Amino acid sequence: MENERRWEDLNVDCLVNVFGRVGMQSLLLDVPFVCKSWYTASLSPSCWECLIFPGVFDGFDLPTLDLWSSEGELGTFMDRFRCIYRIDEDRFSVTAFLKVVVNRSRGQATVVRLPGFCSLEAMKYVADVCPRLKALYVDKMIAELTGKWKDLEELFLGSSIGIEKTLSEIGIHCKKFWRLHVGNAYICNAEALAIVKLVPNIKHLSLRQADIERDNLVTILQGCKELVALDVSDCRGFDEGDDEIYKLASHITNFRCEGSSSKYSSDSDDNLDRNPVYFFGYESD
Repeated sequence: MENERRWEDLNVDCLVNVFGRVGMQSLLLDVPFVCKSWYTASLSPSCWECLIFPGVFDGFDLPTLDLWSSEGELGTFMDRFRCIYRIDEDRFSVTAFLKVVVNRSRGQATVVRLPGFCSLEAMKYVADVCPRLKALYVDKMIAELTGKWKDLEELFLGSSIGIEKTLSEIGIHCKKFWRLHVGNAYICNAEALAIVKLVPNIKHLSLRQADIERDNLVTILQGCKELVALDVSDCRGFDEGDDEIYKLASHITNFRCEGSSSKYSSDSDDNLDRNPVYFFGYESD
């Protein structure tokens, strides 16, 4: 119909609003090639405030770690990008690709989800270029970089390795911090005390499928009085029907501990392979 409005004729602000929701792959591989107005709108930093690289975490609330499948997914994405933009394979790497994407935000990114195998160089680059970060999903945190994110509110980690030092930096620099999720966690006495002493005002804490002894959970329950959500479901080290734990958690609006047990089954031997050192290292490009 003659009077029917076309997508390419939409106001740029409307296009930016829409494109900010379509995801990284569409923004890079599809949207820019529809028409000139869409290409122009896709360059707006407002479209790149949320940088979600493929894989690693599945969902904003309950991320799960799977580096090997994410590497394949990201690799496919990068191959398509390289082919479409005609980039020489010998001059391309995960770090180079990450820099290209991060640069699109022009310092406006507030949410970043990094590939689990990104390089130390890439981590440092994100810290320098994304000072307004509020939520970060990362396999392993470099504690020394935390001071560059004064507005950091939420941190999703794939490992509890080095968590004491990371929380120490958060306690000093990130005054708005309220949410911590740790996957593949081993919460011993030192880690429990670090949570209580360094981020005592935390509101949301997820340690799902962690190894955490009963006494260390009690330490957290007694020390973090402002918790409104605590997920310690499917953990090993305490029983889900523990009356004292339920009593201590009575002030927590959303408390989950279903599936947790103090009995270690034979399947727990898989636990030995959850955190091999190389698994949480940084790739050199």
